[in-house]
Amino acid sequence: MSENLSPIDTAKYVAARRATDFIESGMKVGLGTGSTAAWLLKCIAEMIRDEGLSITGVATSERTAAMARDLGIPSTTLDATKWLDLTIDGADEFDGEMTLIKGGGGALLQEKIVAAASDQMIVIADKTKEVETLGAFALPVEVIGFGRETTRALIEETLPGLDVLGRETVWRMDGEAPFKTDEGNFILDLHLKRIGNARQLALVLNQIPGVVENGLFVDLCDVVVTGHADGKVEVRDINAGTFEEQRLPVEPTANIFKDIGA
Repeated sequence: MSENLSPIDTAKYVAARRATDFIESGMKVGLGTGSTAAWLLKCIAEMIRDEGLSITGVATSERTAAMARDLGIPSTTLDATKWLDLTIDGADEFDGEMTLIKGGGGALLQEKIVAAASDQMIVIADKTKEVETLGAFALPVEVIGFGRETTRALIEETLPGLDVLGRETVWRMDGEAPFKTDEGNFILDLHLKRIGNARQLALVLNQIPGVVENGLFVDLCDVVVTGHADGKVEVRDINAGTFEEQRLPVEPTANIFKDIGA
């Protein structure tokens, strides 16, 4: 087919495709943000069109909401549903305890709220996102605009007392302007290199005035679906204590590239 995928996109696609096995008609599903989650939305749209799947989605960002509308995925708000059957989202890093760093796309606040309001959180990722110790990926912290430099100083004063290797903090930019989240807040990226105690760090950061939320997801992820470039998929279920492997076709069907109305 003409839509040949790169190795990394193949890994993302097979992880997303495998995760759709957890979705059943009638479910309320949290829809993640990011490049791997975008594959998930394409897979769901194909299932709606070709298999009659009936779900209600709740987006974790304005970008995801727009994509869901374009693909014809029925969606509503979290306030309307109040609770979800499951959320499927990506991750920037995950470790052996299924603790995550999220927020590379700037949607960490909505992503964490949606995940916490779900019976089950499933993470889809390519193999490069799996790490022994979190921290190589910068940890996003969402900060309100008022006194944000003071908040930054408080964070920097706190880091020496925590089990981290690096202490550099950088405001995320969007071109020449500061990046702003869907809620109008700012993102301070913490370049920590190694996070020795994610639970402690998450709790301490959220006690600092001006911090809205941080990108550490602790005790939220139930299942990780990891894709490989050769089509192999690994499924780890932390609650069941199971680990499964299987191999999927390494290219999506042509239908996944069609517009929903085609």
